Amino acid sequence: MDRGAIWRVWLPLVAGLLALGLIFHVGRGPHVLAHWIGLLLALIGLTGVIVSRYTLGRSFSIVPKATALVTTGIYSRIRNPIYVFAMFFVAGAALMLWRFEYLIILLVLIPMQIIRARREAAVLEAKFGDAYREYRKHTWF
Repeated sequence: MDRGAIWRVWLPLVAGLLALGLIFHVGRGPHVLAHWIGLLLALIGLTGVIVSRYTLGRSFSIVPKATALVTTGIYSRIRNPIYVFAMFFVAGAALMLWRFEYLIILLVLIPMQIIRARREAAVLEAKFGDAYREYRKHTWF
């Protein structure tokens, strides 16, 4: 395992699991079922983000740039799985904490993620052209 994998995958995984444990412990929602459903959604979200991040490898960046067109793994089905699974994580945390305000945050984050995805798509299309357009035809979001 290279040193980069520790920073890209393992550290975020441990931090995410610690955050989930804290949220689950602190969450005082009156509905036990919602608390457990929230944990499940958040775990699905965390797992999806980590798998997506691992698949991207060194192609990951905060600012949109086109170093490589990743079309394998989860990216063979979803163009922006980190954004999708991050929303699962936030929804799960909101359910675990049983706080309406966090659902409002989720509703604000969704359009922001769509805007980010469109910006990234423009960068990738400019760099990879027809290959990216063909990839888009066979993937969701």
